[in-house]
Amino acid sequence: MRELSKVALFTKEYPPHVYGGAGVHVEYLAAALAKRAFVEVRCFGDQRSGDGANPEVRGYPQWDETARNTDTRFVGAVDAYARSLAMAKDRLDADVVHCHTWYTDMAGLLASQLWGVPYVLTIHSLEPLRPWKVEQLGNAYHLSAWMERTAIERADAVIAVSRETREDVLRLFDVPPGRVHVIHNGIDPEEYRRTEARRALDRHGIDPAKPFVLFVGRVTRQKGIMHLVNAIPRLDPDLQVVLCAGAPDTPEIGREMAEGVAAVAARRPGVVWIREMLPRPDVIQLYSHAAVFCCPSVYEPFGIINLEAMACETAVVASAVGGIPEVVVPGETGLLVDPGLKPGTFDPADPAAFSARLADAINALARDPALRARFGANGRHRVEAHFSWDAIARSTLDLYRSLLTERTTGAVR
Repeated sequence: MRELSKVALFTKEYPPHVYGGAGVHVEYLAAALAKRAFVEVRCFGDQRSGDGANPEVRGYPQWDETARNTDTRFVGAVDAYARSLAMAKDRLDADVVHCHTWYTDMAGLLASQLWGVPYVLTIHSLEPLRPWKVEQLGNAYHLSAWMERTAIERADAVIAVSRETREDVLRLFDVPPGRVHVIHNGIDPEEYRRTEARRALDRHGIDPAKPFVLFVGRVTRQKGIMHLVNAIPRLDPDLQVVLCAGAPDTPEIGREMAEGVAAVAARRPGVVWIREMLPRPDVIQLYSHAAVFCCPSVYEPFGIINLEAMACETAVVASAVGGIPEVVVPGETGLLVDPGLKPGTFDPADPAAFSARLADAINALARDPALRARFGANGRHRVEAHFSWDAIARSTLDLYRSLLTERTTGAVR
């Protein structure tokens, strides 16, 4: 295989501007790749690394023109296209470009054309499987879906973060199977590990003497948080509920969340809603002291938050959707709950029944400390054995090298 000297990562999110799993993925992948090659990160924002840094980081601020004289819902997609063009046209000396999320997929395609290098896309989610994005983007959802489809179908390689996601790509897009590779998400088990520190609990009014179920994520339809909120009345009244949930996708779901939490909090004590995205050390404290972590997503290509909880030795209750069953082993590291989705949708056929099943699974673990401890220990072992970033970086570099070799030899997949 041909060697490579430099990789360019194109991403919307990069520290300190990270709000989701894709941003976490790029942060750790960049660090792991930088041990083996020079890495340049181009991202949305004002980030800028010092000279000689590896990874080298360059942020691209929003262009004011993208928000002028248009529907406010269109701005996100139009801005992504504009920043993608800026990323792509800037002088590039990398051997390969690797893009993350639809926000920068088009940048990879354009850069490939301008600079004659192969480009790779990692699929963290797919626009055809997120129809609720119309609430957020309006008709610009069709622009985001077009950018994603165009870039995916012309990519030199597509990385799916789970086997389920690979099947989705092959079903929804015109891509030869040989171009779609499964490389799972990962985690740093040295950073994500159980801690006895509990200052974050004290700051947010969580009683350390009482068990609690924890949710961590954005307020969005995809994460299924309203199904968990609706499960709260069925939970053991001695169980606290901690919702670490910020960044609502739309004002509408933000209001729905506020009204739902207020209603259940009025009926039982111990409901704590943390409306901000907390620093990582604080989140690790919450994971470490939670009795149960709950991931009620209705769409989840991988679900890195489950790995984070498992690394902190916390038992998991999660939806049996997407890539989650490749992470959470039922009866070993947690319990999986079938949301009972309507065929072809991400809407539970019976939302109340899904919420009831979530509550039953959470209660079963909350009432069985020995089972929780066993699941927690198994989860930690699974993370260490299968999901380290070094292993993921090696697989990713092997894919890059295979693309460079194909370009050199003229091989066709």
